[in-house]
Formats: sequence, C-alpha cells, structure tokens
Amino acid sequence: QVQLVESGGGLVQAGGSLRLSCAASGGTFSNYAMAWFRQAPGKEREFVAAINRSGGSTTYADFVKGRFTISRDNAKNTVYLQMNSLKPEDTAVYYCGARRTGWGDSYRNYDYWGQGTQVTVSS
Repeated sequence: QVQLVESGGGLVQAGGSLRLSCAASGGTFSNYAMAWFRQAPGKEREFVAAINRSGGSTTYADFVKGRFTISRDNAKNTVYLQMNSLKPEDTAVYYCGARRTGWGDSYRNYDYWGQGTQVTVSS
C-alpha cells in the first residue's frame, strides 16, 4: 500500500509560481509512474502532467505546456510540480497519483492518490 502526501499549495497572485511536492511511502517509489491531476469546484478531475518510473519521459496537458514542469527524485521518494506563470484558471485542488503499470493521462488507471493540496491564484 502506497501513501502519498502532497504539500506546497497556497495562495499566489497571477503570474506567480508555486512548487508542489508529493512524498510517497509504503512501497518502492521507482516502481510507480506518477502524475498530477487537478479538480476545480464543480468540475471533473483533469490530467495535468505525468512522469514515467525513471523520470526520463514526461507528458503534459496542453493548457500547462511551457508553464509547468513535472520531475521526480527516486532517492527522496518524491515527485514535484513546478508551476510558473500561474493563471486564475489554475485554481484547483491538485492531487498526485501513482500507478503500478503503464503511465499516462487517464486518472482511472492510477492506483493510489494523495489527499490533495489547494492552489488558489488571484487575479
């Protein structure tokens, strides 16, 4: 059983930056592909970014390309999301997910989830 704990959310002005972290425990971190998703009030959870087990491959939703960067440190059992040039529409609860097989943008294929961290971007 893998436990995931997100941190780093908060309130930031438009154009600002935040760095989210997701610390994993209870499993071999390098065996899991990781991803970030987000959910705004009244909306479905949507894919933001994913990274494969080694960290050598990443993929992003179109709306964050060039602004967000996903990375991982397998020695620290942590995945990160660096968010730059934040916009009010980025306001949401951000969740990290872990999956044992494959990798990609479908939240239904992720096996474990954190509790989420709130990101609020003011205009």
